[in-house]
Amino acid sequence: MSPTTFFSLFLLITAAAVVQVAGQTSPASDAPAPASDDCNGIFLQYVFTSGSKIKPTLKSDPSRQPYKFQSILSIINNGLEELKLWRVFVGFQHDELLVSASNAVLDDGASFPALVGNGTVFAGFPASDLKTAVETAGDTTQTSVQIKIVGTQFGVGSPNVPMPSNISLVNDGFICPKPSMQGKSVMQVCCTKDPKFKTNLTLGEKFSPRQDGDLTIMYDILRTYDSNYWAQVTIANHNPLGRLDNWKLSWDWMKDEFIWEMKGAFPSVVDTSECVFGPQGKFYQNLDFSNGLNCERRPTLIDLPLEKANDTKLGMIPSCCRNGTILPPAMDPSKSVSAFQMNVFKMPPDLNRSSFTPPQNWKIEGRLNPDYKCGPPVRVSPTQVPDPSGLLPDTAVFASWQVVCNITQPKGASPRCCVSFSAFYNESIIPCPTCACGCPSNTARTCSSKAPALLLPSQALLVPFDNRTKMSLAWADINHLPVSNPLPCGDNCGVSINWHLFTDYRGGWSARITIFNWEDSSFADWFTAVELNKAAPGFDAVYSFNGTMLDGVNNTIFMQGLPGLNYLVAETDGANPEKDPRVPGKQQSVISFTKKNIPGINIPAGDGFPTKLYFNGEECSLPKVLPTSSSSRISSFTVFTASIPAVVVFMLVRL
Repeated sequence: MSPTTFFSLFLLITAAAVVQVAGQTSPASDAPAPASDDCNGIFLQYVFTSGSKIKPTLKSDPSRQPYKFQSILSIINNGLEELKLWRVFVGFQHDELLVSASNAVLDDGASFPALVGNGTVFAGFPASDLKTAVETAGDTTQTSVQIKIVGTQFGVGSPNVPMPSNISLVNDGFICPKPSMQGKSVMQVCCTKDPKFKTNLTLGEKFSPRQDGDLTIMYDILRTYDSNYWAQVTIANHNPLGRLDNWKLSWDWMKDEFIWEMKGAFPSVVDTSECVFGPQGKFYQNLDFSNGLNCERRPTLIDLPLEKANDTKLGMIPSCCRNGTILPPAMDPSKSVSAFQMNVFKMPPDLNRSSFTPPQNWKIEGRLNPDYKCGPPVRVSPTQVPDPSGLLPDTAVFASWQVVCNITQPKGASPRCCVSFSAFYNESIIPCPTCACGCPSNTARTCSSKAPALLLPSQALLVPFDNRTKMSLAWADINHLPVSNPLPCGDNCGVSINWHLFTDYRGGWSARITIFNWEDSSFADWFTAVELNKAAPGFDAVYSFNGTMLDGVNNTIFMQGLPGLNYLVAETDGANPEKDPRVPGKQQSVISFTKKNIPGINIPAGDGFPTKLYFNGEECSLPKVLPTSSSSRISSFTVFTASIPAVVVFMLVRL
């Protein structure tokens, strides 16, 4: 019997097995046809093997009753080409919580246990490639893999079966039809090569090509010994609006590795107790672990402050020690990269100079920055690094892996900055939306998370939300505006931005942007970017910031502080802290635009207000309504006089 036939029979036996457990019974069904033998592509099979009801017992709400489930996902390469970096989507649909999965990691970098109720992608680990039967003489250990899945699902008890909605191969260049069902517990599909797909890869290449992404992380082996190695981690920002402040980088060690020494960064927690009481302490009995740094399975690493850059023990690494700040390349290419080195100790059986296992499940985050989703590390060609002496040409490191991270918006996540709108023709400020940056779950008795925010007088923008109540209620009373009971909750944002339509005349218009920092820490080298779908081509000048049209991003104006003024200070106490409200850090500038060659532009109707606005790479929450001239309570004379300061500014600047 050939190994391929043997593996196919094993799949049939697994699929046909009926396992009875407490609370749920695996469905009995006829043995599926040997579809894997009929597939000359990539054969995928998902088999539900068992399930059982677990505590708590929720008789009053069966839809939330938890059940343990066990399944097997099988991938077989029956084609003529090696399947590199296999990735398979499983359309989980019952609020599943994955507890473990053998021979795989989650492609989005999440660690177990992980919520996958909207489906997830598995990636191979430790083996990420599947060879062909031709090149292995039918060795199924090299051409196929089984992922044993254990998790919790909700609401699907016996006799029903919690099957996924779909399974498919995610790799480029494959076509997967709709999966077929064999009974109630087996789903399978044969994915074949897309004849129209063209690839730049050359068959037989040893390493995968490097990929583009918003952020890339390189894991390079610089020096290697039998029991340990030195690695360099390099974080590079490629997105024109991407940024990180006080970055925190974390991952999972897969083989009990631990960090002994670092240069250019440091663990957020220095703790080697897990080594002392774990397998590392038993193996390295002569090692004094008080000299080590971190033995956590999932360490969190942070950048060092600027003053450590030239420290001979902790610094002296190019691109290190910037307090965790990584800027967009267009802002400063030299500050768009961060790097550090670390000494990693290994465990048996990997005690040789050529055995390396990069960490998995990478995650990077900043203080008030975009969210990034990172894929698994991919082996690429060794990085070329400069010779330390500068006398020799660049040399290759021993091994390199690349992690690609892209900006994403997690489901249910709230922004961390918000925008208010105002205009010269309306005295009321349209504030940031209620709970723009989220609200605590226990606010129902004190404020309403659903009621729209109250319109404000202009002076209310200068004080914290907690000090605006009297002003906003008085303003509502004067203007006969409705007031909810309870009052709306605040926006809860650390940074807010006011966009004020300053003037509007025949040949052009102007706006004033004001940035408020309500946090306890400052922002160095801050930036903001404004998308104006129709009006951006008329951009003329920014008068108190550096401002340019952003290359590669449509209709977006990029602004940053002038040299020496690029520091947005933190919120501070008022002149008399006992009675005066706290004062936010503030930066402000006027922006001028022309209307040339922009037919039909209507500034008050919406063309003069941002369609998107970013602060330090984070997309801010925008109001859902615009200031209207119909509700204006000011005279045309006031409108005219409001435009005079802007005209004066323009004339002075141009002299």
